[in-house]
Amino acid sequence: MLERFFPNMYVKSIFHLNVDKLIKKGIKGILVDIDNTLVSFDIEEPTDEIITLFSTMLKKGLKVMLISNNTKERVDLFNSKLNLKTIHKAKKPRVINIKRAIKMMNLKNNEVALIGDQIFTDVFGGNRANLYTILVQPVSCKDEWKTKVKRGLEKKVIRKYIEYKRT
Repeated sequence: MLERFFPNMYVKSIFHLNVDKLIKKGIKGILVDIDNTLVSFDIEEPTDEIITLFSTMLKKGLKVMLISNNTKERVDLFNSKLNLKTIHKAKKPRVINIKRAIKMMNLKNNEVALIGDQIFTDVFGGNRANLYTILVQPVSCKDEWKTKVKRGLEKKVIRKYIEYKRT
């Protein structure tokens, strides 16, 4: 039962991903959450490191999109230096906008990875859409109040995930 909340991969940060290994797995598109996946929710723009990472992904032939539950204003401001396709107010873990993103990239579910910091929105939503899910540790301990409430439960799921992976 808990397995539906388990990611396919768990890494410290998006910068610890091996992009070439993802490509070898058949991944052609990446959906990336913003808040606490890439930057703290109170940071308005991407860092130079994020810009370089996405540039590298694009040069390797990956399609990259931002998918966030946050507002259009937040997503557009963050995307102003990236110029990626975006979906705001995605309502993850609902799959309707995840499926919309896959269609916008003109890919199949098994060709897309979803990267995020939250189990109950990003991982669960990606798993429900049959994507390759990648959980990253939050980049900051600062969270919006509603996210802080879920973090305790997430820690329990992560412990179970780690136990599951060891067996």
